[in-house]
Amino acid sequence: MKYSKEVENMCAVKCGASHGCAPIPEEGKWVYSREIKDISGLTHGIGWCAPQQGACKLTLNVKEGVIEEALIETLGCSGMTHSAAMASEAIVGKTILEALNTDLVCDAINTAMRELFLQIVYGRSQSAFSEGGLVIGAGLEDLGKGTRSQVGTCYGTKLKGPRYLELAEGYITKIGLDANSEIIGYEYVNMGKFMDAVKAGTDATEALKNETKTYGRFAEAVKYIDPRKE
Repeated sequence: MKYSKEVENMCAVKCGASHGCAPIPEEGKWVYSREIKDISGLTHGIGWCAPQQGACKLTLNVKEGVIEEALIETLGCSGMTHSAAMASEAIVGKTILEALNTDLVCDAINTAMRELFLQIVYGRSQSAFSEGGLVIGAGLEDLGKGTRSQVGTCYGTKLKGPRYLELAEGYITKIGLDANSEIIGYEYVNMGKFMDAVKAGTDATEALKNETKTYGRFAEAVKYIDPRKE
């Protein structure tokens, strides 16, 4: 290690107290984090690309500094989905420091990794006060039954008003309107459950009927429209 002449000419002054680092909450205990392996926790973070045309939600389950589980959800950019697929292979099994410096191709995923790194190393994980943390596989709970992301897609114009296309319940097939042409309910298909039924051998028509549900005062509507065509 090289020192400048100015530093070499200084006299040594000893520090009395050694305060050390403050403990952070991790999986139900207080931890003095000095190395990457001291970090554990499950948390979520959102990232975005430079032109802000796409976003990524990243969920990581970290045990002793190593990423044991990753859930990557993307929105708004077709190329990003391919980057996400690569990231699900590239970051699992690496330390959070390695993952932070892994080329994840997409800025949105890189930004999400940065945000998660900050949360985890500062002890702001979702599992900070969960004794023993969360099991590997807990990330899938974000997807719910049918193992699909919670997606909301709505479109509207000043001239023609709003169109609900997809909400947390599922793919919107019809919108119910009242006498004032205001939305009072909708019909939807839970695509995850529908596909599970089809894969299990249920006839597609029957599966579609079984997984088509309604929300709100759909039955009271005076008019029904297909939000994608009308």
